[in-house]
Amino acid sequence: MNSKTHIYFVPGLGANTKIFNNIKLPEELFETHFLEWEIPSEKEESISNYAKRMCAKITHENPVLVGVSFGGVMVQEMSKIINTKKVFLISSIKNNGELPKRLQLAKATKAYKLFPTTMVENFEAYEKYFLGSNLQKRKELYKTYMSVRDPKYITWAIYNVLHWKQEKSFDDIIHIHGTEDGVFPIKHIKNCIKVEKGTHVMILNKAKIISKIIEEKLA
Repeated sequence: MNSKTHIYFVPGLGANTKIFNNIKLPEELFETHFLEWEIPSEKEESISNYAKRMCAKITHENPVLVGVSFGGVMVQEMSKIINTKKVFLISSIKNNGELPKRLQLAKATKAYKLFPTTMVENFEAYEKYFLGSNLQKRKELYKTYMSVRDPKYITWAIYNVLHWKQEKSFDDIIHIHGTEDGVFPIKHIKNCIKVEKGTHVMILNKAKIISKIIEEKLA
């Protein structure tokens, strides 16, 4: 009898693992594990050192890694450290050349340093500014899924998205990307499986399609 394939999921920047609640894979074939973000051990902790700490949580050999957004960057860094069966990216980038120009500009001008990390940390204090049904819905989604609000982590993560030194894509990456992703626009993304009308948060509302792709690619 074949043993199950172990799949480890890493959420997006600031997100918790509840974002994977809608991912459904056959339990007789796959065992899923979810890695939560940790606070960087120091302000200047390298992404490779952080990846080592994430890998220390993995207790199975040759796992499948799945990362969303910044989690996609992280699982690629983790794949440099441990042997993996397969690496999946969702709503992410495979190299720093896939960053859109506005994020490259934010890096060049250091505008990212102006990001109000205290707003992320004390989100409830800003609730009164979320007016209208659409924004109200976004607020509720934010409160449910974006629980890692420590300014030290947020600052560190934003820096490492923008300063990721990966210039060449890793081999054998399976990249799933939405055609309406507003953070990493599809026009900058090469060699991916496109999800029509998928946005940057399609892990929430296109989970059935994403689950099917993962299952088929691991068959």
